[in-house]
Amino acid sequence: MIAGAGPGSRNFFVGLLKTATSLSHLTQIHAQVVIHGLQYDLAIVTKLTHRLSDFKAIRKARSLFLTIPNPDLFLFNVLVKGFSNNESPLSSISLYTHLRNKTILTPDEFTYAFAISAASGFKDAKYGILLHSHSIIDGFASNLFVGSALVDMYSKFLQFELAQKVFDEMSVRDTVLWNTMISGLAKNCCYFDSVRLFVDMVSSGTPFDSRTLAVVLPAVAELHELQVGMGIQCLAMKVGLDSDVYVLTGLVSLYSKCGEIDRARLLFGKISHPDLICYNAMIAAYTSNNDTESSLKLFKELLALGEKVNPSTVVGLIPVSSAFGHLQLTNSIQDFCLKFGILSDPSVSTALTTVYCRLNEIESARKLFDESPEKSLASWNAMISGYTQNGLTEMAITLFKEMISVLSPNPITITSILSACAQLGILSLGKWVHGLIKSKNLESNIFVKTALVDMYAKCGSIVEARELFDLIKQKNVVTWNAMISGYGLHGHGHEALELFNEMLHCGVAPTGVTFLSILYACSHAGLVKEGDNIFKSMVRDHGFEPLAEHYACMVDILGRAGQVDQALEFIRKMPVDPGVVVWGSLLGACMTHKNHSIARLASEKLFELDPGNTGYYVLLSNIYSADRNFPKAAMVRQVVKNRKLEKVPGCTLIEIGEDTHVFTASDRSHPRTMEIYAMLDKLAGKMREAGFHTETTTALHDVEEEEKELMVKVHSEKLAIAFGLIATEPGTEIRIIKNLRVCLDCHNATKLISKITGRVIVVRDANRFHHFKDGLCSCGDYW
Repeated sequence: MIAGAGPGSRNFFVGLLKTATSLSHLTQIHAQVVIHGLQYDLAIVTKLTHRLSDFKAIRKARSLFLTIPNPDLFLFNVLVKGFSNNESPLSSISLYTHLRNKTILTPDEFTYAFAISAASGFKDAKYGILLHSHSIIDGFASNLFVGSALVDMYSKFLQFELAQKVFDEMSVRDTVLWNTMISGLAKNCCYFDSVRLFVDMVSSGTPFDSRTLAVVLPAVAELHELQVGMGIQCLAMKVGLDSDVYVLTGLVSLYSKCGEIDRARLLFGKISHPDLICYNAMIAAYTSNNDTESSLKLFKELLALGEKVNPSTVVGLIPVSSAFGHLQLTNSIQDFCLKFGILSDPSVSTALTTVYCRLNEIESARKLFDESPEKSLASWNAMISGYTQNGLTEMAITLFKEMISVLSPNPITITSILSACAQLGILSLGKWVHGLIKSKNLESNIFVKTALVDMYAKCGSIVEARELFDLIKQKNVVTWNAMISGYGLHGHGHEALELFNEMLHCGVAPTGVTFLSILYACSHAGLVKEGDNIFKSMVRDHGFEPLAEHYACMVDILGRAGQVDQALEFIRKMPVDPGVVVWGSLLGACMTHKNHSIARLASEKLFELDPGNTGYYVLLSNIYSADRNFPKAAMVRQVVKNRKLEKVPGCTLIEIGEDTHVFTASDRSHPRTMEIYAMLDKLAGKMREAGFHTETTTALHDVEEEEKELMVKVHSEKLAIAFGLIATEPGTEIRIIKNLRVCLDCHNATKLISKITGRVIVVRDANRFHHFKDGLCSCGDYW
């Protein structure tokens, strides 16, 4: 056999194979190898197998491998890796099994690393776990190469606890291992954990490289941690990585996501020869900061340079973060993608689906989703989230159930579906999702934990929400907000205040949402002084400029407490023009405290600002009715009729087992209607004996008093409660959800029903939760 470097030698052919630029070129070289009688030379066959797999000719690589009677371990490893890289995981694992069971060869660290990488291509981690066990038996438990592959594999299957365990048990950790762990967390939305691990890496003295910074910067950007990002930039400068194109590109994205577009532009200008990835980052930077003009200009500049744009370029151009007002641009981008054949790319169709959902163009979004030949997890997430954000919660849940039959959910999927559960208020569905979270090992994710706290609070289980909240060791501001908001919904103002103070004591900086949540809690608990102090502190101590919602909360706090005149004075002193939410809060207070003079003023403003909203007309009419001014109530109702405005019909949902039942006023469509009305009559009799009088002041004025009583008797929440009483075991808690604010009569009636029946009745209305027990309501008749 010729072993020299001349023409026709082993080294000559190996050199040729290294420089081959196409599959046909490889085929010609292979022919010459055969002519020169070197077709069984292991070095040449191994290099040829490697290059064939590089050119995606994995079947030819396999056929070549089979011609070798006694392949060595190196050749086995090359083909195991080739199958893995060519999305043939089963072939890769089969070859590993053959090597282990049918040859005298022993797998080494490279065999395991390549096979474990292949195992990432399956639907679950069972092959990876088996390979992990084999690697431990063969003495590779502490091997860095194998450890990095295992961390990557477990991260892809969202099994972060196992990934962390492998990482923690490595006696020595190199840069690659740290990078793999940081990257796995960042890619799966565990941004806080990713950044925390990077800090640990730096503290440990492990050298970091440009890849380390390139994988941690996106996590910092998603967290909008500008100061942390600036610290990373200083670190890059210190070790001479500040000019690295990947680091600069990451910094461009960071500064743009933190709203620092000028800094992003400056850094982009420092890149002497920006490649397509750099251009993509800057195009996305302009788009995310709502500068579509600059984004389109840079996109056209890229096309003028003759660059062939890729899906990432177009995704950066799509106005995902600022969709409002960009329907025409989105349509144009879709046409461009269709013309150049990239509409079917999962990232492109997902971004377009997201924008259409945000523009409430749900049909366009679903059409894109359905026509996508390859649905990625991100595309499923976009459609599920879109349904949830547009209030189409049942469709979101249906699509989610369809998705989990083909794909495992990630934290984004879970947070979207938990939001849908929270909107519907269906606890059994929320608990089912919680069970799924446990089975998929997603409990460690902070976003999932926070969504669970929010779901339990909004489904009426405030105790379970707090128990989950207390188990979270690393809470972010969103977690604190969810719990404070939950207490507000249930009227637990003092608990919300206590938690707010604890949050400040822990050094967590409040956001505008935090202040909105705590002011809301004060409003529903009658904490006027406390609310006023927090509002002043928000401006004075934390430098927040109040939004319309914050002003509305202060008006609500004063108004609910009966200080309607002070609420009006507060509005008149506002530094900005009061909008719909502010005047709406004042009108609601006028209804509670029957102040028809200020009600007229608030109504005039609301009719001017939002003439199509029926609710304000109904409120004003009810105020007049309560004041027994029936002619004016009739006039208001006539305006509604003349303008053909439609009032949102009241309905109430009750969940029995896994089935939901919806009732409307005077509903007789339920299969058990006879039993329901019989139960209502029975309750009415017992309530009369207890001295209950029907509250009819806000019922229609042009009917007899007896008829008014009958009308309020068959409100949807009463029907739902009656059904709950006949459909559940004695002593069982009854939970109902009302889409409107519960009326005074139903509130009083439910208190008495809870005493008569010995049942706890939990009612979620449009404003808050009411927990009725032994004739009392948790709101203290203050809602």
